Amino acid sequence: MQKVWALAHALDVRSKRMARTIGVTGPQRLVLRLIGEMPGATAGMLARSLDLHASTLTGVLSRLEARRLITRRVDPEDRRRVRFSLTAAGRRIDRERSGTVEAAVRRALSRVSDQKASASEEVMAILVEELLRDL
Repeated sequence: MQKVWALAHALDVRSKRMARTIGVTGPQRLVLRLIGEMPGATAGMLARSLDLHASTLTGVLSRLEARRLITRRVDPEDRRRVRFSLTAAGRRIDRERSGTVEAAVRRALSRVSDQKASASEEVMAILVEELLRDL
């Protein structure tokens, strides 16, 4: 349990540092990275990639749009659907590689075997499942 809490704390600390150094929190950066990989993605597409409910992303997407890091446009084929793309400022943050959560994760994964990394991913998925059970 102590390691789980330590991981949650470390993610929070890194996220706050990212906000100061590159201008976005860890979750905001993750959403920017996904939009960079999937230009024109809908909130539903992003939510499925993150294994979250679309409503969970509403605040993150609104903050990114307010800061002019992403744009939203109505899907011409289905006017109920909105599609997101990065602005030039969003692309700059998407390209940033140092001081990010994923840079720390890459360094950590380089220190363990593929087998251990795979086992760790499985354990984390099970932990998430159990933590969200009955909510």
